[in-house]
Formats: sequence, structure tokens, C-alpha cells
Amino acid sequence: MRIVNAAGRACLVTGDGLIDIESASGSLPSDPQCLYGHWDDLRDWAAERTGSVPRPYRAEVLGSPAPRPRQVFAIGLNYREHAAESGMDVPETPVVFTKFPASITGPAALVNLPRGSVDFETELVVVLGREAYQVPASRAWDHVAGLTLGQDLSERELQLKPPAPQFNLGKSYPGFAPMGPELVTPDEFPDRDDIGLGCHLNGEQMQKSRTSDMIFSVGEIIAYLSSILPLYAGDVVFTGTPAGIGMARRPARFLSAGDELVTFAEGIGSMRTRFISLP
Repeated sequence: MRIVNAAGRACLVTGDGLIDIESASGSLPSDPQCLYGHWDDLRDWAAERTGSVPRPYRAEVLGSPAPRPRQVFAIGLNYREHAAESGMDVPETPVVFTKFPASITGPAALVNLPRGSVDFETELVVVLGREAYQVPASRAWDHVAGLTLGQDLSERELQLKPPAPQFNLGKSYPGFAPMGPELVTPDEFPDRDDIGLGCHLNGEQMQKSRTSDMIFSVGEIIAYLSSILPLYAGDVVFTGTPAGIGMARRPARFLSAGDELVTFAEGIGSMRTRFISLP
């Protein structure tokens, strides 16, 4: 099952277009974020759906499949090569920070660049479909609604400013969490733990890896987070970025006005993010 946020309405993706979930079901919510609180009902309806006529759509109308989560978690240093390029040891437990929900935008966003050094980080993003609290890794996927694609955009000067880093703020400017284009349920992937992903900046490949190279798997991340606090339906988890970020390059490669960043993941699609400077 594939779900999109089309101009603020939750829609099911079919081979011929989109089916508006509220209109076709007569009972499920139209709001993409509210839909996660009815995830089991959605799956039951989608399995039995008949007679709905899909409509065409333009990619430009798509928003984030989880536009207003209660919580947004992010995992640092979760690929071995990225830890190495950062000069860091491989962590023994997941490194966790947050991105504030105001940073979320869609897969075809125009992002204002603040002053500083803005970097890119391609990430697989997990969206919860059921509350998870003290869930073992072996059962973690039972709580996942689906997977989507994200960019953990980061203003490095604020993020790393002494005397204490400001990870949460440096990664939460408006538009610093593009997500999309589709939310894809885990059963749609040949191997949900081995998905190729990466990005191109102005046509040049910057990142390319596979999620099988993650240090902590999706199941292990959910188990770790839920051992400390509850995760709610609709919550978002950015699962870490592979090697190739701009800060680690020599010379460093940060984003500039006029740049176009194309981010991709197997089985999910691609996002196209463009950048302009704040006045």
C-alpha cells in the first residue's frame, strides 16, 4: 500500500492515479496525519476496496505524508562509513536528537537558506502506525505504518556552536525536513531492511548507500526509543545518513542559493528540493 498527501488530503496510490481515502471509504479521515490513528482500519478498507475511480495528479501538489507528527526523532552516526568520515567511533547505542515538527515540508519544496553552512543528509524515514512502548526489536515492525524518504538538512554553525551543541535547533529551520513523496508499507519492499538510497546535488552524486549498512536497524531503533518513552501513531523517525555529507568533503560542499538537491530511495521515489537565500 502506498499513501500520499495530495494537497492536504490522504490518498491511496494506484497504478492509474490517486483514490481519495475519505471519499472512497466514507469513514476514514481526510487529514494525512490523523490517518495514522486509524491505521488498522485503513488496511482493512484497502484490502477490500472496490469500485473507486482513481484520478490523475501532479507531483507538485504532494506534501509530507506525515505533516504534523507529535514527535520527530533522528538518529546520528548510524552508518559505519559516515561515522568514519565524521572522525567518530561507532556508537554502542543509538545517538538520538530531534527535529522540531515546524521543519517538515514536502517532496518538492523551495527552502530558504539561513545564514551559515547548510548541509544535506539523505535518510530513510519511519512513520509509526501503532503506539510503541517497551517493544522488543523482534516486534518493532508490527508498529510501523510505512517508510518514506527524508532529508535531514542541517545548519552546521548553529548545530556545533560552542560551548554546547545545538543539534535540535540547527536542524529545525523551516523546510529542513523534506519528506515524501510516498509512504510505502513494509510489505511492498523485497527486503525492508535493505533499501538503496542517496542524493544528487546539481546532477552530481553526493551520497549512495543501502540501509543494510546501518549500524542499528529499524527494529533496534524502535526498541531503543520505546524502552525510554512511548512512540505514538504518526510519529516520525529519521534513521541516519550514509557517508558523503557536505561537511566531510575536502573542500566542504554546503548548499547555496540556486542549488537543486534530488534525493532518492528504491521503492519510494525521489524528492526535488530547491534552495533560495533569505532576503
